[in-house]
Amino acid sequence: MYVLFAATIGVLLVNLPFGFWRAGARKFSLPWFLAVHLPVPLSVGVRCFSGLGWRLSTFPFLIGAYFVGQCAGGLLRKRSRGREG
Repeated sequence: MYVLFAATIGVLLVNLPFGFWRAGARKFSLPWFLAVHLPVPLSVGVRCFSGLGWRLSTFPFLIGAYFVGQCAGGLLRKRSRGREG
């Protein structure tokens, strides 16, 4: 259970900067596409190095962490833009 928790946090943290980047890119542009898809191999790497394997029960946690990281990174960008103005 600890390994799944650590991998979930790892995937979330990997996706924060990509979500931040995605929020500043025009939708469906090349930078937006890269910000959405580049963290996928990194997330797979977290899964492999943690030793979780490909058990179906781990998918909801890690996929959820992927999307939460993307959304949280976008929210961080929006909040940082609000403080500048």
